[in-house]
Amino acid sequence: MKIEEKLIQNGLKFQCQGSGKCCTSHGEYGFVFLTLEDRRRFAKYLNITTRAFTHKYCENRSGVWHLKEDPKDTDCMFLKNKQCSVYEARPVQCRTWPFWPEVLNAKAWKKDVVTFCPGIGKGRLYSADEIKTIAQQQKKSEDDLIKPLI
Repeated sequence: MKIEEKLIQNGLKFQCQGSGKCCTSHGEYGFVFLTLEDRRRFAKYLNITTRAFTHKYCENRSGVWHLKEDPKDTDCMFLKNKQCSVYEARPVQCRTWPFWPEVLNAKAWKKDVVTFCPGIGKGRLYSADEIKTIAQQQKKSEDDLIKPLI
């Protein structure tokens, strides 16, 4: 995980604005990937088995689970009126946005986050340590996705 220290040294402000933009497939960040823990959390929240949740809501691509997508509707299936209808159960990928390791460098932050997310620069200030902790949670989740493959 390579985080540009200069970018986060004074912290970064972020507060979700409820735009739903991060819940719409766009470019390389299209899929909502799910670890086993994510699928278990969803299943518990929806009061169904993990197997039933996985069968109904997930697809597997190259050994990695992700939420199904409708090619005609790029919004997440759980986005209702620009709000997450399963907010308490949302996966780590959603919980850790916008502090993903791959965008915590000046170029990606400006191109992929600031120009896209209306919550950047608003709300509370996250310290560099908080950002690193969140980014580590995302990295662990990514590692958990590929563990069964290696």
